[in-house]
Amino acid sequence: MSRPDARTLIETVLDRGSWKSWDAPPADPAEPGSSYADELAAARVKSGYDEAVITGEGLLDGRRVAVVACEFSFMAGSIGVAAAERFVSAVERATRERLPLLAAPASGGTRMQEGALAFVQMVKITVAIQEHRIGGLPYLVYLRHPTTGGVFASWGSLGHVAAAEPEALIGFLGPRVFEALHGYPFPEGVQVAENLHSKGLLDAVVSAGDLRAIAIRALAVLAADRSAVEAGPAPEEDLRPVEAWEAITRSRRDDRPGVRALLKLAATDVTPLSGTGEGENEPGLLLALARFGSAPAVVLGQDRRVQRATSPLGPAGLRAARRGMRLAAELGLPLVTVVDTAGADLSKSAEEGGLAAEIARCMAELVMLDAPTVCLLLGEGAGGAALALLPADRVLCAQHAWLSPLPPEGASAILYRSVDFAPEIAQAQRIRATDLRSDGIVDRVIPESPDAAYEPRQFCQRVGRALEHEIAGLLLESPADRLATRRARYRNLGL
Repeated sequence: MSRPDARTLIETVLDRGSWKSWDAPPADPAEPGSSYADELAAARVKSGYDEAVITGEGLLDGRRVAVVACEFSFMAGSIGVAAAERFVSAVERATRERLPLLAAPASGGTRMQEGALAFVQMVKITVAIQEHRIGGLPYLVYLRHPTTGGVFASWGSLGHVAAAEPEALIGFLGPRVFEALHGYPFPEGVQVAENLHSKGLLDAVVSAGDLRAIAIRALAVLAADRSAVEAGPAPEEDLRPVEAWEAITRSRRDDRPGVRALLKLAATDVTPLSGTGEGENEPGLLLALARFGSAPAVVLGQDRRVQRATSPLGPAGLRAARRGMRLAAELGLPLVTVVDTAGADLSKSAEEGGLAAEIARCMAELVMLDAPTVCLLLGEGAGGAALALLPADRVLCAQHAWLSPLPPEGASAILYRSVDFAPEIAQAQRIRATDLRSDGIVDRVIPESPDAAYEPRQFCQRVGRALEHEIAGLLLESPADRLATRRARYRNLGL
């Protein structure tokens, strides 16, 4: 497989002719006349690079960005003191100049010729990356073949969004080292980009040719100008009366639009993210970057169809949701949660995996999140799985959506030892959208004319406009005021 070197990758991704190098000649770490000095000289001649890292800036669809890229042909892309100093200086400059950072590692890790001093450079690099992130600046990583060792275990694993080359070797311990140490080969298919993506460690596996479009789309959300978001007119409510059981029946239709339809029909610049980033992936919880009109957002959505078919919402899904919450908080991005679930996973693995604790952590983080938050009750809203994503500055509800401690059949079974009284229980529990609004749980009800399943495009676009309106209003408030209002809202529920 043909793989681009660092310069070719940069030329492929950035706007043509926009690249400007930030690099000065590196300090030579080798003693003159030493074998290491000879290795460095040979590497420079053979590779055409003066070090294993190049840095600079360019334009990405007109947006100024900083770039750091490894070159594997220079001593296997290994990082020594000079390479680390070049890297850190570039990251610090990107932080000072408020630039998004794109990193493209391809490295065997620490440079063995420089020993422990090179090894601890990874700490210095990590500090620089964290300071960039703490500054609220996006950090995108594209892992190239191969990326192993200390590079993968530091700046290669800290991206807000992480993608990789197809079939790239990516792992902590290189397979050659593993076999030399243990006497047998590392299991095949583990340290491969596609496998890591399936395990929720990578957001995408894409070619260098496709990387440009993905980076543009991600930064359209991550680096969006929040001051440019406009509210537009307040959505109108024109609701016909509906009984609770009718709403529940309609919410369960197979052809009712869910979160994926909402993103397809009402959002732009959609970038799916995958899993927790920590080795778990649960398809029943969708995590994405998106824009609703002019409003950027991190979206956490429960995919009701996937949950029903193969993957009821469990602790891994809620940990993926908390990844989205952290992303929103760190970059100051609005967060949209979409509730549409028949209930959480009821299983041995969910209990042992900490389901209840993850529900609690989601609620706790949402209530205290610095970012603006909007919850959308889109369909079913049963139990703790719904409650985990509910607390928000503003709560919107589709006309036939609902919220209940249990599915009404479950509540009927508890009270009457029969599911036959579910319609009466649903009415009595005030789980309808209009009841939720009367009780202060919901702020706005979005009409269905007469049912979202009959008008999926119009309904989703109506929802998208409502989300944009609410996000725009929240962005006008200070974080301190938003948080105080949110806490007061939930403190005073029921009073």
